[in-house]
Amino acid sequence: MPPILNRLLSDERAATAIEYTIIAALISIAAVASLTTLGQTLLNTLSNVATSFP
Repeated sequence: MPPILNRLLSDERAATAIEYTIIAALISIAAVASLTTLGQTLLNTLSNVATSFP
């Protein structure tokens, strides 16, 4: 193989960047899902409080 091809195939920086991007995406998805659930629960709680007042 030509030396430049060997150098490109042995470079692992791109693989590491992709791994970090996948981890960040998974964390973002989990955060959005949990905050959506929390927001809905908070909305329900505040609606119950608002309806309990005369």
